[in-house]
Amino acid sequence: MQTEAATLLSYLDGQRRHIIGALEGLSDKDLRRPVLPSGWSCLGLVNHLALDVERFWFNAVIAGQTSVIEALPHTENVWNVDPSVSPEDILNRYRTSIDATNTVIRETPMDTPPAWWPANKFGSFRLHTAREIMLHVITETACHAGHLDAVRELIDGKQWMVHGEA
Repeated sequence: MQTEAATLLSYLDGQRRHIIGALEGLSDKDLRRPVLPSGWSCLGLVNHLALDVERFWFNAVIAGQTSVIEALPHTENVWNVDPSVSPEDILNRYRTSIDATNTVIRETPMDTPPAWWPANKFGSFRLHTAREIMLHVITETACHAGHLDAVRELIDGKQWMVHGEA
């Protein structure tokens, strides 16, 4: 029988694979190109997922390892990737963040309250357990996977999942 944490992690892993898969075959230029009026690029979104989602929610909030955030190459706006940073560096950052997150998930009971919460960051919004954080991250990652699907289709017509295909 699979544990709750393992079940939730399998859903999160599916969304993570979707993120990586949606980018396969894109050129450096297309990975950096803003397609939507808001101006973010595919690399910027992956950088956001690595730093603001995976590392922030699991390592900092759940595990209380706030030094991980301070030690990361983190700019004021992670959505803007410096041209000197390669796409492979960003994808490796995401994979490394996933590995660190998975360790926290495997070691933390789902009823565990956050070890740290950022003061004045979210107003009255608060997540109370590792389970709630896990569900929040699954939702956010799935939402961003959908963003990448739309952007990828605008870039070159490729679709991750095509309606009607098995």
